[in-house]
Amino acid sequence: MTKSDVLDVKQGSRTGSKNRRNAHETRERLFQAATQEFSERGYDGARMERIVRAADCNVRMVYHYFDDKESLYLAVLERVYKELRAKEQELNLSNLEPVAGMRALVEFTFDHMAKHPEFTSLVRNENLLGGRMLRKSSKVVQQTTPLVGMIRDTLKRGEAAGLFRTAVDPIQLYISILSLSIIHINQRDTLSIIFEQDLTDPGWLIERRAHAVEIILSYLCIEPRMTQ
Repeated sequence: MTKSDVLDVKQGSRTGSKNRRNAHETRERLFQAATQEFSERGYDGARMERIVRAADCNVRMVYHYFDDKESLYLAVLERVYKELRAKEQELNLSNLEPVAGMRALVEFTFDHMAKHPEFTSLVRNENLLGGRMLRKSSKVVQQTTPLVGMIRDTLKRGEAAGLFRTAVDPIQLYISILSLSIIHINQRDTLSIIFEQDLTDPGWLIERRAHAVEIILSYLCIEPRMTQ
């Protein structure tokens, strides 16, 4: 191989690496733009031209990565759920004492929903569609299975240690945790007016977070002192 050949190989390698990096960046911009568009306007109200403009790319690039608007929307849904499930696994509840583990899960869920309003908007809009798009995804269900197992294990350990009440359904429990974490977000405008209380006030949110933890632990724990 001549010196010129070596230079050509190196140049080709650099070009390929740059192209892959550019492709990743373009795909990421598309995801970000689509997430904002779908969360703000829902599936029916979202427009591909706005997504393309916000992502600073052309329509051809969109259809290079995604077959159509529906596949892009579903990819966005799968991604926000994947990110949530991955962060839940990072809690490593199996390494925590049961009460501390459940406290961590409630606090994380509350904080994640507060930090990611696009998640609650996307889910709310998908529910308005009757879940018809999400039903086409097998990934979200598969990603949720470990969460249920993680909660079930924590409940069993707490029950065996005499800390938690018996026969708690992990799915029922998680839905309660999720409800406590999002109702003040989904209904903040109307509830703020009805109760003359700003539900976005930082001080109120701190109290709300503590209240959510107390409700879940008070339900689970046999002894009230364990909730402290």
